[in-house]
Amino acid sequence: MRKLLLFILAALLTGCATQESSNSSFSADDQMFAAMMIPHHEQAIQMSELALTNSTDPEIIELANEIKAAQGPEIEQMKNWGSSMMGSHAGHMMDEGMLSDDEMAQLKAARGAEFDRLFLEGMIKHHQGAIEMADMILNSANLEAANLGKNIVESQSAEITRMRDLLSR
Repeated sequence: MRKLLLFILAALLTGCATQESSNSSFSADDQMFAAMMIPHHEQAIQMSELALTNSTDPEIIELANEIKAAQGPEIEQMKNWGSSMMGSHAGHMMDEGMLSDDEMAQLKAARGAEFDRLFLEGMIKHHQGAIEMADMILNSANLEAANLGKNIVESQSAEITRMRDLLSR
């Protein structure tokens, strides 16, 4: 009887160890999120680079630099998740908040106050889409993925508030 209990206990502990070690691997949902979020972040960086040349508002330029500084490393982090979908068109499967080609062309052509308005409205929409996408991984078994999702929700929610304040001036 004692050997049977030890066997059951060992089997249970082995099951726990498997669960914990699976925490280090990325699920298909985590990888799908990364495949969609990478092009999403890349567009936010493109929009931010436009702000550096097309805006004259120091607060918008500061915001654009902060967006680039935050999202560049997040792209690199997600690229390390090992998705076989990286580099494919997986990011276009879900256009959450992505600006269309026409909207990007309008943004590129705009200057000054018109640019600022288009940038802020577009980036608010863009961030709202990122927050919706981040909900996919908030409950991920992988702590890195879950923490990234939480960080995206928190930081981009704060940036949306900031952008709305800038729009209302």
